[in-house]
Amino acid sequence: MNGDGQITTLDRVPMGYPTDPEIIYGFGFSAGYGNVDLSLFFQGSARSSFWIDPVATAPFNNETQLLKAYADSYWSEDNRNSYALWPRLSSNIIGNNTQRSNWFMRDGSFLRLKSLEVGYTLPRNVMKRMHLSNARFYLNSLNLFAISSFKLWDVEMGANGLGYPVQRTVNAGILLSL
Repeated sequence: MNGDGQITTLDRVPMGYPTDPEIIYGFGFSAGYGNVDLSLFFQGSARSSFWIDPVATAPFNNETQLLKAYADSYWSEDNRNSYALWPRLSSNIIGNNTQRSNWFMRDGSFLRLKSLEVGYTLPRNVMKRMHLSNARFYLNSLNLFAISSFKLWDVEMGANGLGYPVQRTVNAGILLSL
């Protein structure tokens, strides 16, 4: 970058977006038709970057772990793929492979279906025969899916991909009023 013909720390420059998103958004809607109702809420972020931590995710770190993504895509003499996810497998951490660079920089933007609920309310004449003022059956879920260009782990975890992931939950219920 500085034109001296050598790759050194003097060649480091800012790149990508900040690690904290510049844009966070959400939108949703609710609708009903007859006795059926539907509610959706989406959340997302845009204009953020994060770096995969090459030291924390280095193959055979602590002598036991290897991410499947690295096992499936690494450079070797037999596989000279210059776009392999991991530069070169080794049982030791190779300092040159773990330098922060745009190779490990990823887009942190995503759109997630944060919540979904579908409900059905019994017709009034059925509720009246059952001596109920309200009877509603519902199914709801949180964190159903996320749309993102990053596929190794949940993009909302950013660089902490080996941490505890965002949980998907599904609930079913009945609301009865006498």
